Amino acid sequence: MWPGERSPGDGTDPQQHANPYRQPGYQQPNPYTVPAQPPAPQGRDPRDRRTRTLAIALAVAVVAAATVTGAVLLGGGDDEAGPGPTPTSASPATSADPRGGGEQKPTVAGWKVVVNPGLGVAFDVPADWALESPDWVSYVAANDDPEDKPLVAMKAPAVLKKQWCSSDDDKDGRTEDTALASAGSRGNNGAKSTEEIARADSAAWVYGLYTQPDKKKVSTGPVTSFTTASGLTGSVATSQSSGVVRRDKCDSDGKATTFAFTNSAGDFASWSFVGAKGVTDEVPQATVEKVLSTVRVFTPTDS
Repeated sequence: MWPGERSPGDGTDPQQHANPYRQPGYQQPNPYTVPAQPPAPQGRDPRDRRTRTLAIALAVAVVAAATVTGAVLLGGGDDEAGPGPTPTSASPATSADPRGGGEQKPTVAGWKVVVNPGLGVAFDVPADWALESPDWVSYVAANDDPEDKPLVAMKAPAVLKKQWCSSDDDKDGRTEDTALASAGSRGNNGAKSTEEIARADSAAWVYGLYTQPDKKKVSTGPVTSFTTASGLTGSVATSQSSGVVRRDKCDSDGKATTFAFTNSAGDFASWSFVGAKGVTDEVPQATVEKVLSTVRVFTPTDS
């Protein structure tokens, strides 16, 4: 888990959405299956909003512990096993994925490109953001859900300041890290409209990462139409929280922006940004909107 997130959706209530790993862009690789997440260690507060991570090494289907967002390494569809997390680079980067998407180049000078080859979505982020593997999925679940079912998720994310805040709030001797912000894309198979996706997913991220179990602290602005620099048209909405009770060191209010559209295959898809709000290092909304403006689609991997 990661402070305040929800699962991919096919309905207006993010908690009622289908499992994201069964959505386009979140397909389970063959022949491996995803093992259930082990129960939290004894002594851990079941409503702890700090990070819980399950990393699955695809090539050997080995479960290993990680430290940053609740994340799962998954393959795309019937593709071969993917690589591990991509190392952080401080210089502009070009992403070339052997499974599809070709060579995507950043459209903003000095930035680097983030690619979700299975979904056919790319966008750019500033050079100080870290890129995860195209098979990496970050998600959040209800804090009291023993099965840890995702409320919302994003695949192939970029993360800003993975260790922005570190704490051991449950005093179990293990330090857990909270990232400042992240951005990624996902499939929204089963949704009824881009307006529904933009509203539900943005609210879900804020609730899941920052306000659980209080939904009343989440507010969502109007859903509006938006066209990116590439000419991609869809719906966008921004949600935010206010008055989050800071029980632990890394607690804060949060904000999220979701842009929903159809990809080149004609399927519903979305891009989301989620991050801390009201903190010294808060990502300016102008930066969020600049990243959003770079979202584009290409022919996704289908092999």
